[in-house]
Amino acid sequence: MAGIERTAEIDWQGGLADGSGTVVGTSSGAIDLPVTWASRVEAPEGRASPEELVAAAHAACYAMAFSHTLAEAGSPPERLHVTATVRAELGDEGLAITSSDLEVRGRVSGLDAAQFQRQAEEAERGCPVSNALRGSIEIGVSATLED
Repeated sequence: MAGIERTAEIDWQGGLADGSGTVVGTSSGAIDLPVTWASRVEAPEGRASPEELVAAAHAACYAMAFSHTLAEAGSPPERLHVTATVRAELGDEGLAITSSDLEVRGRVSGLDAAQFQRQAEEAERGCPVSNALRGSIEIGVSATLED
């Protein structure tokens, strides 16, 4: 497989507290989201934040990794629902992302709850976004098998 490259850009106007911009996914054209400082540290009010974009990337990547892990083990999923919750804290050195918790609920035949949790943890280690974040933040995985 050849290397993969994706791009996004933003045209920011103004200072940090009073400025704003729109982040655009120039590779796909599928992203066109307003961002502000307030959307990061106060109420989003219809605007995105870099932390929300990290959460979106982590959820999407993990869903794909988990689907692959399950299929490789002979139990392809019927459905996976992943929620990634990214947390950031404002400290003396500025704003820092501190954790990303992955919560997955899934419908998969042939596994019990313990096997599903083990596969969920294995998939996290195979997720490229997790691997990029690992060592910088805490990553948690919680898996619930649905009937």
